Amino acid sequence: MQVTSFTLRYNAGMSGDKVALVQQLAEQLLKRQQKVCTAESCTGGLIAKTLTDLAGSSDWFERGFVTYSNAAKNEMLGVPASIIEDYGAVSEPVATAMARGALDHSRASLAVAVTGIAGPGGGSDEKPVGTVWIAVASDDELIANRYQFGGNREAVRAATLVAALEGLIDLVDSD
Repeated sequence: MQVTSFTLRYNAGMSGDKVALVQQLAEQLLKRQQKVCTAESCTGGLIAKTLTDLAGSSDWFERGFVTYSNAAKNEMLGVPASIIEDYGAVSEPVATAMARGALDHSRASLAVAVTGIAGPGGGSDEKPVGTVWIAVASDDELIANRYQFGGNREAVRAATLVAALEGLIDLVDSD
């Protein structure tokens, strides 16, 4: 298992078209006969919704978990409460545990997990509004990235969506 972490400044306006990203991901998944699942906190199901907006997505989208509360992360994905207590819900250990938990609780071969602070409140000096951890996972690879998105709540969630799609595409390409 590989874990990679870094901080990236991201401009949602330069991300490209989300529909084209979903179509690209769908083609890659179909070609490889793989399915994907999502584990979402700060996006509240936006990634799963965007994936399933594409007709025929049932051929490659397995399921989505909306785990907004810490209890949901624990109960639905098996994220240990001690990890949430020690690192906070918006952290690399929680994002990676969410991704692994999504794989463990689904029939998908790929997962994406997002946890972050969309705002306008909830930020701190250590984790300001716009801080998002995104983890993508397969059976043999796990990659977690920290992002610092700008803008309002909607902009943070939209940027998270695009970064999650790009992360999934990169993961599928690496297989």
